[in-house]
Amino acid sequence: MSDPAESDVVRFKRLAAERAVDSIQPGMVVGLGSGSTSALVVRRLAALRGEGRLTDVVGVPTSVETEQLARALGVPLTTLEEHPVLDLTLDGADEVDPELRLIKGGGGALMREKIVAQASRRVLIVVDAGKLSPRLGTKWPVPVEVLPFGWRSQALFLEQLGARITRREGRDGALFRTDQGNLILDCAFGPIERPEELASRLEARAGIVAHGLFIGLTSELVVAGPGGVEHRRPT
Repeated sequence: MSDPAESDVVRFKRLAAERAVDSIQPGMVVGLGSGSTSALVVRRLAALRGEGRLTDVVGVPTSVETEQLARALGVPLTTLEEHPVLDLTLDGADEVDPELRLIKGGGGALMREKIVAQASRRVLIVVDAGKLSPRLGTKWPVPVEVLPFGWRSQALFLEQLGARITRREGRDGALFRTDQGNLILDCAFGPIERPEELASRLEARAGIVAHGLFIGLTSELVVAGPGGVEHRRPT
């Protein structure tokens, strides 16, 4: 039964998370994403463990925040060093286009999220319908993780590519630092016509550690909205 105080967006996220967790099979090693939707995935997995189900599933967290939540809820964890190939990763996204390309990194964990996704046999993305977009960049800037050394030169490079740059700050107003100690430059490109080309240019630049364009990584999408929950695969 839904909570009457629960907003529609939170309810859609919860429904999508519950459907996504149904894809976890006993004995799996599962990547656990970061962000509010992924937190609902972790909570659902913990609840099933409390019912005596999926007790032999172990997770690989993509951020310190996810690790802390999983440990608090009693979800057993492992590492990519112990399990370099994962059976399945469940993660959220900030924006999803019709080809299931993604913008991720709104929470700042994009580098670890991409490492875990690339190490996974399957990547299942979990979103509410508000994250769907006709073209990446329409709703969300592209987070770009940069080394603190020379970050202003990276900002200039990104502006030359057409981005409007915002240097990410934490809640205290100080510069936001990723779990690796790097900075995030949020890059508003507007609707991106050729995401693959932009991704290649970002990856070729020294000092850019990671970017939030996730292309060719999504195996499946679970999306929940007013019309219910839908399970999609790339066409």
